[in-house]
Amino acid sequence: MNPTAQPLDPARERILLLTLAGIQFAHILDFMVMMPLGPILIRELGIGTHEFGLLVSAYTFSAAISGVLAATFVDRFERKRLLLVMFAFFALATLACGLAPGFWLLMTARCAAGAFGGVLGSMVQTMVGDLIPFERRGRASGTIMSAFALSTVAGVPLSLLLANQFGWRFPFIFIAAMAAGLLLLGWKMLPVLRGHLPSAILGETERAHPLSAMLAVLREANHLRALAFMALIMFSGFTVIPYITIYSVANVGIRQEDLYLIYLAGGTATFFTSRLIGRLADRHGKVRIYRLVALLSMAPLLIQTHLMPVPLWLMIVVSTLFFIFVPGRMVPAMALVTSAAQPRLRGTFLSITGATQQLASGVASYIGGLIIAQDAAGQILRYDLVGYLAVVATLLAMALANRIRVQS
Repeated sequence: MNPTAQPLDPARERILLLTLAGIQFAHILDFMVMMPLGPILIRELGIGTHEFGLLVSAYTFSAAISGVLAATFVDRFERKRLLLVMFAFFALATLACGLAPGFWLLMTARCAAGAFGGVLGSMVQTMVGDLIPFERRGRASGTIMSAFALSTVAGVPLSLLLANQFGWRFPFIFIAAMAAGLLLLGWKMLPVLRGHLPSAILGETERAHPLSAMLAVLREANHLRALAFMALIMFSGFTVIPYITIYSVANVGIRQEDLYLIYLAGGTATFFTSRLIGRLADRHGKVRIYRLVALLSMAPLLIQTHLMPVPLWLMIVVSTLFFIFVPGRMVPAMALVTSAAQPRLRGTFLSITGATQQLASGVASYIGGLIIAQDAAGQILRYDLVGYLAVVATLLAMALANRIRVQS
């Protein structure tokens, strides 16, 4: 926790976390909505699975680049103002996605959305780290991660219904309008945070160079272990996640109109389980709970990528377990990684962490798109190989978890 931050009373802390979770919800939904829109985009834009993988990767690669750039300046500005400026540009870029007339302009708009949206996650986690003490940080991370659950239980199903009714552009316009409202809420509710500015421990010589904080982060072995740990977690998830809806429609036999039920059920479950996982992490230890959830995540990773045609109810059961355990790993993992940084470098470290997450997600999506293929009948091939690759990455991340040292 930032030593200059004032302690928050429980009511104020709850309002702050819900506001940050709302911002997190908007940019997560913007990223996530691309994946269930896959079958519609492939049909209406006349593209293949490889081009669709590029659309997903465009956001993440752009976010990775912006995350690296943000690491050079994020600790030089007041937290609230920087977060809200980035969020405003993100809303404009998302609106541009909804107005894009074709594939290449959509790709350009996705790059812009990624450039601004990619910084938001690390900024939100930085504010959590500055304001919430370590002993409650797991629960706070669970609240922030509930934004993922809410995006799947409400945002994605609603976006799919809007897309089925009005076309694929409408969900992006909806997200941009929602972001405008959240921008006003954030301006009113979020506190000003300046404690990391010149009073931080960096000397004037270090502070004078924009790369000094980044180099300070990358010189520490503990930071590098935490970055590798996060990269493996993201890689293991995003080799599989972008292609779930395409595989469900083409191979499992789920109707496009029923896809929203998968996200509704999974999101409802994770809305409760993410906070439960956070409480367990605070009570029993971040590493211990991470390793348990990661171990449990391997079964749905393999089942999801090997499914044959099944009834809708069974697909919902499998996908709900997937949503509980695969994204659920991020709750204790983010609490652990946030605490691996020195407070004076937390903003820079988490910007690099965000860039690492986005880069790993983009690489995973791209590799997944290279591995899988469609036959003449539209069936997805070699998705099982993607599942095996995800399990290997999960095992490597579990091995690294014990080697991360908590700083604060």
